[in-house]
Amino acid sequence: MYSTARDTSHCVGARWAHAGLFSLLIFSAAAQAAAMQRPPPPPPPVIAPTTPALGGAIEQRAQGSRPALEALASFDGLGIGFAGAAPPQPVRNPSDNALAVGPDHIFQIVNTRYAIFTKKGARYDTTGRVLVGSAPTNAFFQGVGGQCEARNNGDAVVKYDQLADRWLVVMPIFRRPANDSTGPYSMCYAVSVGPDPLGPYYKYEFLRPLFPDYPRIAVWPDGYYNGTSTGDDVIEKHFCVADRARMLQGLSATEQCHIVNDVNFPNPADIDGMQVPPPGAPAIVLATGGTQLKGDFDDDGIYYWLHRVNWADSTKSRLEGPFKIPVAPYNYLCNGQLTNCVPQPDSARRLDAQGDKLMNRVVYRRIGSQESIVATHSVNTTQSGGGVRWYEFRLGADRRPRLFQQGTFAPDSAFRWMASIGMDARGNIGFGFSYGSRAAYVGQRFAARLATDPPGTMGFRESVLQEGAGAQGHTNRWEDYPALAIDPSDDCTFWYVGDYLKRGAATYSTRIGAYKVPGCGAAVGR
Repeated sequence: MYSTARDTSHCVGARWAHAGLFSLLIFSAAAQAAAMQRPPPPPPPVIAPTTPALGGAIEQRAQGSRPALEALASFDGLGIGFAGAAPPQPVRNPSDNALAVGPDHIFQIVNTRYAIFTKKGARYDTTGRVLVGSAPTNAFFQGVGGQCEARNNGDAVVKYDQLADRWLVVMPIFRRPANDSTGPYSMCYAVSVGPDPLGPYYKYEFLRPLFPDYPRIAVWPDGYYNGTSTGDDVIEKHFCVADRARMLQGLSATEQCHIVNDVNFPNPADIDGMQVPPPGAPAIVLATGGTQLKGDFDDDGIYYWLHRVNWADSTKSRLEGPFKIPVAPYNYLCNGQLTNCVPQPDSARRLDAQGDKLMNRVVYRRIGSQESIVATHSVNTTQSGGGVRWYEFRLGADRRPRLFQQGTFAPDSAFRWMASIGMDARGNIGFGFSYGSRAAYVGQRFAARLATDPPGTMGFRESVLQEGAGAQGHTNRWEDYPALAIDPSDDCTFWYVGDYLKRGAATYSTRIGAYKVPGCGAAVGR
């Protein structure tokens, strides 16, 4: 089913700016010109056929018995109605939501724009006040030169590296240099010099031979891991790792990359909390099975790779896998991505499901000797709706993940999809997701469980973060992904962002909310 990974070693080249100082580093330029050809545009949306649901035995078909969690904070982020900029505001679909939370700040990126908000605590007396934004994301790369400085691109990601108390902004470049039809693409990294997200930043431009779509970023002790797709109509993925240790110091740095064919989107495990894996533990990468482009929409496994990086000698770095973790069978919601899937009131337009891939993020959490990984994707349900399939895997001494529990949250026939999941310091699990149906405009909700709940169940009733008030009519693309982040101040509060439409609005707004499972740390106030 899967092919062997090809090692592309270092990137084609890199630009590097040391807090404003600039130099150019050239490493290896052996990539074939043919490999640098940009993939054709994605195919037009298709209407997914009705397919039977699989894995009905693990569906949770009723709400949890405990009362719904109340939001500790809730405010509009970027999008229509954003408080930090006067209309008209630049808004692009899909939103590509990214969210990071630090001790005093909330940092959001939506497609090509970013905003930074206050978070109530030692530094600020309120949550949600705009400090910066809406501003173009490539503002972080001024001074580095090249494509990163010149172009403002979508699909950018922000992370708070809790292990180092730093901020990381990653922005792909989807266009080649001007007047160069065979030139490289770029992946841009900005790492804050200190704990302040307002800067300054160390800046890097890694040149790539392949189209760098849909970057999924993860913090691991030995690197910043980054999985990308090279196009919607090719079954080829690019998996890279950047030298985190050198980047945190503002030193020249390299990427190491592997090209992997015939696989679904690779999502690297991202560390939450301050308890790290054992020294030398390989990074873990997960993907769903099946292959949408081959008409294979179902599987009964989640697949993983172990990545062992050697910064002294890249020829000794290894990407081992894929290996199968048997799980309950599933069918991609509406047969995958770029589909007309979720119905809306008052509109013939249906929304995209992105059902072929594990969603942002795959999360690693260590609690004492317990090492868990949680992940989620969107699946068909037995009630002809959409459900959130979620997993907890546990790692053994051999560093290999094994299924610990699984469930599909589908308490009725509505569509619940595009979730983002996390685990707090007590082992409680929560995820936010889009919710909609023929009778309900799409909005955002949140579900959670105690670590002591029966396996595979969300013990709390779902919470409504934001009701939708209108249908999206101009495009089928919806979000592509939401985002969930854990609050480093208490290692318990889940922060989540997703899209909704206001009444009469032409396009989306975003809603940022915070939830905490009772018994885990101090509450985060408004």
